Amino acid sequence: MARVCVVSDLHLFCRRSEAHLHARALEQAISESDTCILNGDIVDFRWSVFESMERTVREAIAWLGTLVARHPHCHFHYIFGNHDSVRPFIDRLEAFAASTPNLSCHHDLFRLNAAVFLHGDVADRKMTRAEFEAARRVWHFDRKRGRLVNRIYDLAFWLGAHRTVPRIVFPRKAVAERLLHYLDDVGHGRDSGVTDVYYGHTHVAVRGFHYEGMFFHNGGAAMRRVGFSILRATV
Repeated sequence: MARVCVVSDLHLFCRRSEAHLHARALEQAISESDTCILNGDIVDFRWSVFESMERTVREAIAWLGTLVARHPHCHFHYIFGNHDSVRPFIDRLEAFAASTPNLSCHHDLFRLNAAVFLHGDVADRKMTRAEFEAARRVWHFDRKRGRLVNRIYDLAFWLGAHRTVPRIVFPRKAVAERLLHYLDDVGHGRDSGVTDVYYGHTHVAVRGFHYEGMFFHNGGAAMRRVGFSILRATV
């Protein structure tokens, strides 16, 4: 059995992220784990504070390289989310992982024994693998948003929309149904032996929600007043 820690939705380099407040807890969790799942949207290219895509890619690889080097005992699995699925980062991370023994990357999901890990944007609606891949291809060419849009988004945060809207859009049962629809399509759903599903994306923390014989877990997001935790499990 493996000791696993799971983190998603850090949204590094977004000015609204509070990931820095959880850096010490993340280091502690990794030091006590055999496997670390970076479950998508670890980096946020759409809302990056850096002036260029290339700069954000460099900073992301540097951050990840430092983390991986500090914990050689732990194997890291980086699962792309929508906000970190831009093509330049995918290419650079795949090359970096190829030369880093304790790092692997995955485009849709990773399964470890009876647990499956995926970012969770398949919960936007019911999707097959083909529909998911088509949706992700759009994100491959995503671009940084400008100053005006950032200010509008800041206002939405101040008003609390980042907390209330996800809870309306992503009720637990609907999310579980959509995740299971996708997992059934790719062979990791009902009757596949999966007991636990770990996902991110929705920014709504979920602790062991039971549905259709499986338990669903989400650590929330490293955003102000959203609720965030690093999940731990023995798999």
